[in-house]
Formats: sequence, C-alpha cells, structure tokens
Amino acid sequence: MSQVEIKSREEIALMREAGRIVADVLDALERAVAPGISTWELDALAEKMTAERGARPAFKGYLGFPCVLCASINDEVVHGIPSRKRKLVEGDLMKLDFGVSYRGWFGDSARTVPVGKVSTEAQSLVDTTRESLQKAIQAMKPGNRLGDIGHAVQRHVEARGYSVVRDFTGHGIGRKLHEHPHVPNYGQAGAGMKLRAGMVLAVEPMVNEGTSDIEILDDDWTAVTADRKLSAHFEHTILITDGGPEVLTRGR
Repeated sequence: MSQVEIKSREEIALMREAGRIVADVLDALERAVAPGISTWELDALAEKMTAERGARPAFKGYLGFPCVLCASINDEVVHGIPSRKRKLVEGDLMKLDFGVSYRGWFGDSARTVPVGKVSTEAQSLVDTTRESLQKAIQAMKPGNRLGDIGHAVQRHVEARGYSVVRDFTGHGIGRKLHEHPHVPNYGQAGAGMKLRAGMVLAVEPMVNEGTSDIEILDDDWTAVTADRKLSAHFEHTILITDGGPEVLTRGR
C-alpha cells in the first residue's frame, strides 16, 4: 500500500485556505439553486468565483472532464456535466460537487440541495446522507481505523433502508486531488489502516434510494442509478488531529 502523506502545519494552513474557497463557492451556488436556473449558469458562477479568489478549478480538464462543477440531478449520482439545456425544476435534487487547487493544494466538497419544495421521500434521503457523513467524521480520530469510517456510513444508511454506492469512494487529498488511500463508504469496524493526526481525507457518501448499482451514460461521465431512483451525495475534506476531526470545507 502506498504511503499516506502526513501534512505539515504550513501545508495544512494552505489546505484550510483551499477548503474555505470551496465552501464559499458552494455556499453561493446553494443560494443560486432555484427553479429555472441552468446547470451551465451554476458552472459559470463557480468558475468566476474561483478565479476571483486566486484559485483554479480542480475538475476542469481532469481526465478530460469539461467543466468546473459536477452537477448531477435526481437519479444522477455524480459527475453530471453542466448544460445550457438543463434547467432545474421544483422538486429536483441538485448535487453540487466542486473542488479547487490553491497554491498547489486541493480542497473538495459536495452537497445535495433540494430545489424548492421536494417530496418527503427525497428529503429523507438527503437528511440520511448528510447524517451519514457526520457519523463518518465522528469516527475520524487518531488510532481508529479506515474501516471505521465506511462502517459508520454503511450502518447509518442501511438501517434506514437505503444503499451505499460502492463504485466510487472517498480519497486522500493534498498536493493532488486524489491521493491514497481510497476511503470506501462501507466497511468493517476496526479493519484497515490506522488513522493518524495530519492525514487529510475527502469523505463522500453517495446514497441511493434503491439499488446500489450504477450505470454510466453515453457521455462517458454521468453516473446514474441502475433503477433510476434518487441518489444523494455529501462530501467534506477533513483533517485528522489529536483533538478530533477538523472539517476544512465547512460552509459559513
């Protein structure tokens, strides 16, 4: 297994700045989400704000991805491509996944935003997914194991009748957007690598209303649920410290 980098105090300070930019942009995007806005407009807003803050988009051009923002709606799990034609309507679940590089250090976060009034079922899925991320964060203490993170997500999600996407995982983050280790959203408590202060992980539960299976659309990017039921997604970049986890991408 590749070595997981322990970040220095100076490196952590830069990652805090990257995380703050990510949170600021996502806060603005969340305020902009409303019926009638296109995902292209949200992408343009994210790109403008990123440039204004002296950062660069983490996703645009990454493995050929064409946009700044991953914008996924309803049964789209992740990696949705913004489009001028795709306009939000009342009741949608809008998943915003966004990252930046700031002075060579990355931050990455995602949130699911209800568009106007959504169904009780949709809101329950969103709430459970957000809660599962909080459960994962609580498990991120020095001496705990990597498996404790995924186990916390899986236990919370499956107890409520939902399923955890297994085709995508969280990841280490730092000088690169994706570093070691992979951070699955399922697992066995007490298993895997020991967590240490100075590690920074991006943890991102993706939770489906129905089956955990996904399919990739013809654009070669957008992942959708195999049964076309709803999906929700939350993500934070988290620093493990001796005093407990520090969320670097928490909004204001």
